Amino acid sequence: MIEPAPKKPGEKSARQQSQNSASDHNPKEWPSFALETDEPTVFAHGWISGMISAVLGVSSLGAVICFHFPGLTIEEIRGQYPVDVIRGLIHVTLIISFVFATVSITLRRNKTLGLVGLSSTLIATLLGGSAVPLNENISNTWLGLDWFVIDLLLYSAVYIPLERLFPLHPRQPTFRREWITDLIYFFLNSLLVQIIGYLTMKPAMVLFEWCRFDGLIELISSLPLILQVPLCLLVADLTQYWVHRAFHQIPFLWPFHAIHHSAEAMDWLAGSRLHLVDAIVTRSITFIPLFCLGFNEVALGVYVVIVVIQATFIHANVRWTFPRLQSWLATPCFHHWHHAAESQAIDKNFSVHSPIWDRLFGTYYMPGRWPEKYGLGKTREVPNGWLKQLFYPLTRISRRKG
Repeated sequence: MIEPAPKKPGEKSARQQSQNSASDHNPKEWPSFALETDEPTVFAHGWISGMISAVLGVSSLGAVICFHFPGLTIEEIRGQYPVDVIRGLIHVTLIISFVFATVSITLRRNKTLGLVGLSSTLIATLLGGSAVPLNENISNTWLGLDWFVIDLLLYSAVYIPLERLFPLHPRQPTFRREWITDLIYFFLNSLLVQIIGYLTMKPAMVLFEWCRFDGLIELISSLPLILQVPLCLLVADLTQYWVHRAFHQIPFLWPFHAIHHSAEAMDWLAGSRLHLVDAIVTRSITFIPLFCLGFNEVALGVYVVIVVIQATFIHANVRWTFPRLQSWLATPCFHHWHHAAESQAIDKNFSVHSPIWDRLFGTYYMPGRWPEKYGLGKTREVPNGWLKQLFYPLTRISRRKG
């Protein structure tokens, strides 16, 4: 019979160690606080309620802040908001957020989402909640906090469920690596929507007024909307094709666009990762022919809505292939190959709306499967983090000059 080794002074028995080890991993005794989690994200485990609570809580807080500081909202649409309806929505969302936060905190060991929803709900309530007074002293800014709230609600309501129900990569979590970086891009792109819009349209309106011909403008603007919108999409996509291709093939421009390609996971939020210079240059040049041809405001408005929807959707983590449409319509699979870290896919699939331009100019690539990896691969030198990425192209240019 083998005798157990004698215990040293202060040493715990194997049974005690086993008990302590079990208690260390008891989810009911040791809550955690992190965005990444190994807990289930399906129904009845508190993840869905936590996500709903976080989105609604942050959105309600943003809406309450807009009441306190209406100058943070977009001036052109500020007077169109139904204030009483918004107060009612704030009241309902605060209640839902509080209830769902409680459910999530109760069910999950990881309390992060529930606490985000609960804390933002409590802060919004302390700031006045649905009874918050509307500040009449407006000091206008160039920020669009209301646009961020609308974007957050709509995108979260559409894409988070889609990517959980029909995922291309089921193991890819919602809060994947570098998620915070892309959330910052999403927040700033929404918040700076007025500045970006001004910088996009003003250069064309000032520098290319001489290119507008009354007869052509009258002809284009008089076309029915059902013809104007497709024509607008084709013209814009052709322009953006060559701008996009230039960002890939001109060494001076590539570092700005490399930021977008540094994302190593594809989802709806990854489409927000776009350097400010890249966004302004691409959109301003794309707007030039639309301005010169004279598409009317309604057609341009519909075009912008389509751009926002499609540009986000083609980055999404969804497994739909649309086999009957993919030859004529840019789909997630088509654009995923543009982001693929495979040598055959480099500098392919530049179009945003229709692959016809890639077919015409020899850059179409659809091998009949999905990419295995995304990003810049072994050539990546783009740093992590929004602030470092903002200055990364400048460091590349300075090194090239040196």
